[in-house]
Amino acid sequence: MTFNPKPDVCQPTGTAELPMLDIYMPMMKSAAIVAAARLGVFEALSQGGLDAGQLAQRTGADGLGVRTLADFLVALGYLLRDGEAYANTASTQRWLTSAGAIDYTPGALWTYEAWAMMGQLDSAVKAGRPAQTLWERMSEEPHLGPLFSRYMHAFAQDLGPDLVVHTPVEPGHQRLLDLGGSHGLHAMRFCRHHPQLQAVIVDLPSALTDTPASIAAAGLSERISTRAGNVLDLGWGEGYDLVLYLSVGHNQQPEDNRRVIAEIARSLRPGGLLVVHDYLAGTPLNAFHAAFRLTLLFETGTRTYSEQEYRGWIDEAGFSSVSRVDLDPLEKGSLLIARR
Repeated sequence: MTFNPKPDVCQPTGTAELPMLDIYMPMMKSAAIVAAARLGVFEALSQGGLDAGQLAQRTGADGLGVRTLADFLVALGYLLRDGEAYANTASTQRWLTSAGAIDYTPGALWTYEAWAMMGQLDSAVKAGRPAQTLWERMSEEPHLGPLFSRYMHAFAQDLGPDLVVHTPVEPGHQRLLDLGGSHGLHAMRFCRHHPQLQAVIVDLPSALTDTPASIAAAGLSERISTRAGNVLDLGWGEGYDLVLYLSVGHNQQPEDNRRVIAEIARSLRPGGLLVVHDYLAGTPLNAFHAAFRLTLLFETGTRTYSEQEYRGWIDEAGFSSVSRVDLDPLEKGSLLIARR
């Protein structure tokens, strides 16, 4: 499938620089995509093209309103227009509908919720920490937790194939520990690809609400179990051959990562593997990494860590070797694979 590059909506069309384009156009682009996701525009077009009247009927929107939105999405490269009919581009069909391989619509819906929160970014910058962490917000606004989980579920579907390809699981590896594994997708994927594996998923009780049912639906209840608890409390047992620490480290303070990785080393058998997934901070930070670090300042009061910081914790824990794999695209993050 070929994807055409989307237009840069912030670039001036003449010789004059217009700084407000950098403020106004990204706002309108995000607002339009989020509105389309909330209205179900992309999903309505997933089975074929529709004119504005048909699209309005499918989404419950006003005819003029949906045409105005759709025309802007055409200009953004998210929709195509042929006469009066609108259709999804290949990229939109791939990433923002149930007909695609992975539906990131929950990410767009999460952006709607995060948008209002980010209005308080200046306060977090001034204080150097969030007034309220994301986890505290979720406890006060119950609808946020399931929505965020659906977003992370989509990302896990996207990341999963890379993990399996790059992790050198050996025939003698039998026990897998997934720390912070919540949805269970990674443990399930590894167990499907490696029939000898048995897995344990450790996460907070609220993160494991639906996991046993998902495991049962996959027919893996006899091979995968869940254990409710805080990863930072340690004490998840010994004798593991493979430990996953995926997208967890950036939500922890440096000392907590040091303690967790040391405990992982103690829990692994000789020759066992630790797989870390994270967004490894370089110098200087690229735009995505800098944006994510700013997000963490606001949401969790933590930050991303460099390869050198992770290697320091891994070396201190006594691992014999560590290798790095940068995923494609780089915004997908990197893996550090360490052998005990």
